[in-house]
Amino acid sequence: MTGNQALEVNPPNAQIDINTNGSDWLWAAFALFMFSDLCMISWMWFRRTAQRVFHLLPIIILSIASVVYFTMAADLGSTPITAEFYGNHHQTYAGEPATRAIWYVRYVGWVLTMPLVTLAALLTTGLAATEVSSTLFMQVVAFVSFLVGALVSSTYKWGYFTFGTVALIYVVVQLLVPARVAAGTIGDDVRSIFTRSAACLSFLLMLYPIAWGLADGGNVITSDGEMVFYAVLDIMVQPVFLFALLFQLRSIDVARFGLAPRHVIVNEKAAEAA
Repeated sequence: MTGNQALEVNPPNAQIDINTNGSDWLWAAFALFMFSDLCMISWMWFRRTAQRVFHLLPIIILSIASVVYFTMAADLGSTPITAEFYGNHHQTYAGEPATRAIWYVRYVGWVLTMPLVTLAALLTTGLAATEVSSTLFMQVVAFVSFLVGALVSSTYKWGYFTFGTVALIYVVVQLLVPARVAAGTIGDDVRSIFTRSAACLSFLLMLYPIAWGLADGGNVITSDGEMVFYAVLDIMVQPVFLFALLFQLRSIDVARFGLAPRHVIVNEKAAEAA
């Protein structure tokens, strides 16, 4: 039997890049995201019609993440950038610093999925639309800033790192303060669920700048180490967080959040009465 041939079919385009072990790990992560996506879809069809609204965003998120991890596992979706700093894995070639693979496909995935993860949580709060919009926008600013910073070879990359980190802090503050207060107006049970969820999500979000500083920014860890760090974070933020959130919401009437169409709620109540 032949093993993983991704790096033979799609050779690395940078001196500092993943090896076969890194690709194997990414294939495993892809399988987990794909399996989670299928489980989320299956779970949705076992739920009442009104409750299915909670599953739609997670399905979109996990579908996008599956495509991203398939691409990276196949050693595609990256571009070589000269790193600013030298690590033990960073050598010089013909007198020139080695290049490091920057996985732009990962950032595209984050720009699409991370605001949706936050939106999935905020939909359970009744937070004003303007505050929800500003929170999602700042999350886009954060990951676009990290992408631009990763593509910059000079020390100016840390300016973009600062922009991205400040934007993430704004998101965290919104989750922990106004969103938590808004959740309390729906009920103490909802506030309790959201408080736990927001605290976990906020903690995980603030680990992304650390991972960026060690990988794309500071070139401290290898590309394989980068893949492990980011993938563990993505798994915790996406399938684990989303399944945990939906499990906690399983017995909450969706009508309390104003999410289900009125005709769906009326039809379900009529069916229960019959």
